[in-house]
Amino acid sequence: MLDLLPASTQLADVRRGITIDRRKFAAACSVRCEELRGASLGEGDRLGICHRDSLALLIDLFSAWQIGAAVVPLSASLLSNERKRAADRFALSVWVSDQPLPSVKSLAPAEYRSSTGTSTISAARTNLDSPCLILSTSGTTAEPKGVVLTRRALMARIALNIEWINADVLQRTLVTLPLHFGHGLIGNALTPLLAGGTLYLWTEPALEGLATLGALLDEHEITFLSSVPSMWRVALRVSKRPLRNSLRRIHVGSEPLPSDLWRAIANWAGERQVFNMYGISEAANWICGEDGASCDFVLGTVGRPWGGSVRIKQDERGELTESGRGEILVSTPGLMACYWQDKEGTAAALDGGWFRTGDIGELDSNGRLRVVGRIKHQINRGGIKISAEEIDALLRSHPDVEDACAFALPDPIAGEVVAAVVVAKQSADIDLSELVRWCSERVRAEAVPHKIATVDKLPRTERGKVRRDAVKDLFLSIQRAKHDEQMEARAANPSRN
Repeated sequence: MLDLLPASTQLADVRRGITIDRRKFAAACSVRCEELRGASLGEGDRLGICHRDSLALLIDLFSAWQIGAAVVPLSASLLSNERKRAADRFALSVWVSDQPLPSVKSLAPAEYRSSTGTSTISAARTNLDSPCLILSTSGTTAEPKGVVLTRRALMARIALNIEWINADVLQRTLVTLPLHFGHGLIGNALTPLLAGGTLYLWTEPALEGLATLGALLDEHEITFLSSVPSMWRVALRVSKRPLRNSLRRIHVGSEPLPSDLWRAIANWAGERQVFNMYGISEAANWICGEDGASCDFVLGTVGRPWGGSVRIKQDERGELTESGRGEILVSTPGLMACYWQDKEGTAAALDGGWFRTGDIGELDSNGRLRVVGRIKHQINRGGIKISAEEIDALLRSHPDVEDACAFALPDPIAGEVVAAVVVAKQSADIDLSELVRWCSERVRAEAVPHKIATVDKLPRTERGKVRRDAVKDLFLSIQRAKHDEQMEARAANPSRN
């Protein structure tokens, strides 16, 4: 993969204030290859990377690929027991982290040193269909899976990304996302690198960093960035708009993008193209994406596939159709080889060469896709299926609601009812009974939330996805606390019982 980087490729570490051209990057990888080989990393082995240094991660990534090893990037937020479990699960040969593991040969993250040397390590002649990257799925509803991507699949996906985005747009890319998952690594970093652009590494900016987003875009004349909705909920409040109009395109993905937020991002960016993106790790990043201006910012619209095909399966026994509503199935050159050591899970996910996404979508006669929600998030009220994401969007459209998450609560009569948690906008005081009444005027009766609670913020993954199971647990703890308070009040004032 190192040989595929164009001569114009550059990496800039924004916080360190250093810029590395392709030659210096290749030289750094040459030094690191020797260190990795000295740790007995060889062709077909697996290198685990678990830290926050994005420049070091990219050096290790390309160095491991030069050797012919597969890379397993992992979240730096993993606890020590989770790190050990991941190392055992993927049978890692070498572990790169600022926290060594006693059970695996461990190295510190790669350290970039300015060098006038050149790359002396030739790439291993590895089969294109051998694993090169193993990504962990988000695990918001179940135990994370290991998605095995081959070199062929990864290269195909990146080539399609460049074709659909345009190499000129990718010339000056800002990276705000962590690089241990497909959106950040493939969509935000590898795609611009292989397009010959300059990559500005500014991963995981905190609140004070996001306050300078507009100025940073102007300073480096950024043309492209990929992002998540949760980043924009903060940035739009704290950052001034960019003034130089260098920005040409923004991607927003990894979780549903509300229509009002979509419009607000486009307005903040000076009416530039803002794409609502749909992708999954199993497809090596993007499946498709749509510019808001071209679809009037209709919730869930993601357009036509970027290579490959999309079909709809309306029920378990039904045939795949080219239009209609049901589960989204995809066929793409970037499709995973398998789930790591999970034959049963792989067989269940692949349906005659089509990958079952587990997402509900609507495909129109022109091949344009709208994503509705997750099958696992459906709420079954008396046999009527309700999309949790639909209720999320409804609640977020209320003028006093900043964020929302709906989920199912057990009910002895209906089986399940809709419950939700909301986050109020700054200075807003939400009357929950009034909010329920407001919902009843805008959605069918079975979809109206039965109970709503307020919280300061929703628990999310590093990828920006709401942890719906954790939200439900938070809601239940609030309900228990309220019940305990009521019981204490009754015990203190028995005459009122």
